[in-house]
Amino acid sequence: MMLKLGVPSKGRLMEKTFEWFGARGIEMRRAASEREYSGAVEGVEGVELVLLSAGEIPRELAAGRIHLGVTGSDLVREKLADWPDQVAELTPMGFGHADLIIAVPMAWVDVETLDDLDAVAAAFRARHGFRLRIATKYHRLVRDYLRDNGVADYQLVDSQGATEGTVKNLTAEAIADITSTGETLRANHLKILQAPPVHRSQAMLFASRAAGWEGAPLIALEEVLARLGLPLPQGFEPET
Repeated sequence: MMLKLGVPSKGRLMEKTFEWFGARGIEMRRAASEREYSGAVEGVEGVELVLLSAGEIPRELAAGRIHLGVTGSDLVREKLADWPDQVAELTPMGFGHADLIIAVPMAWVDVETLDDLDAVAAAFRARHGFRLRIATKYHRLVRDYLRDNGVADYQLVDSQGATEGTVKNLTAEAIADITSTGETLRANHLKILQAPPVHRSQAMLFASRAAGWEGAPLIALEEVLARLGLPLPQGFEPET
């Protein structure tokens, strides 16, 4: 059995992941046909490359179908309840940086903080008879963040597409979304609240706690970690 390493299947995340491992002596390349979601790994023995969407990787790690995976820290925290029980964070990778933030219309000149949002949400419900809508695909992270900051009288509405456009399209009053530069928010006449972000995300290397680590996969993990200069994570020690 080989150690299965899940990597984003396209775009800048895949390219940066290949570069990151390559700089550490582990060369990756995808199959000649882009229709094949596999590839080759050189520099360590016993590692199989599996190409997946970044959003699939947390689920595959949790299920134990891959041993290691590269994906955003935001996706793991959003998709996996009690995520530290399901995966181990091995190391940040230094790319894919983005903040999960809450943004409101620029026209809301008196709304700058979370306290302001809480006040306007209460006023909105009193006036309209339903809760202020916040469009997002990060329900778990946003709900926990707003609860911890005392914001009530809102509802989360699901947005899997262009979240920034939901306010203009009148399907939400505010949004919670990932941003790296804020340019798309400004183009849609939205402003970020003056508050710490819901989560500061970046690409991370994770290990599955559910995968089979006996024998060859554990040997391959030890070799990969040695190349990366990382210790064996707690709970992954070989049985004696």
